[in-house]
Amino acid sequence: MRYSARMEDEFLGTKRSWLPPSPERMFREETALLVVDVQEKLIGAIENGPRVVWNVRRLIDGAKLLGLPILATEQYPQGLGKTVSSLADLLETPIEKTAFSCCGSPALCQKLEALDRGKILLAGIEAHVCVQQTALDLLANGYRVYVAVDAVGSRGALDRQTALERLSSAGATLTTTEAALFEWCQDSADPQFKSISRLVRETPPE
Repeated sequence: MRYSARMEDEFLGTKRSWLPPSPERMFREETALLVVDVQEKLIGAIENGPRVVWNVRRLIDGAKLLGLPILATEQYPQGLGKTVSSLADLLETPIEKTAFSCCGSPALCQKLEALDRGKILLAGIEAHVCVQQTALDLLANGYRVYVAVDAVGSRGALDRQTALERLSSAGATLTTTEAALFEWCQDSADPQFKSISRLVRETPPE
């Protein structure tokens, strides 16, 4: 017989009208958004680049509305340019790095430790390089890692798809921008629900 919280209540002589939520969910109180290397000289080569940027921007907007901390990185910006302007205006100064994994940046690791958030949602580029290596390192260090599949990209479709399959098999949870926004919001009674709904209903770029 499957053990459940309801069985525990019966054993303890208590009764509740709800069931506890799954620890797999991304509660905003325990989650941070990490935007990886969405830079000027990279994005033009990314398959469906405008759609990736649009979804990253919606995640940033949603995180701001719901109070989630946001971190961002730039890979060797002297050569690859700064974060694309449509996102840069929404972010605090990104952390510069040379290591492909964000976990190779002491400054990023210090910020992560200070946030004390056990769940990290990743978005950005490239899926098979910086995003993948970051996710694997975060998993190895005890974080629950989520990847917004419509907010990550690579130059090639095969590289992106293979990265997502590898990350899933390694223990990362694949999700989408819309699913993440509603998961953070949790309840249609939330004061920010209408604003989140407007983000969800936005028309995507061509």
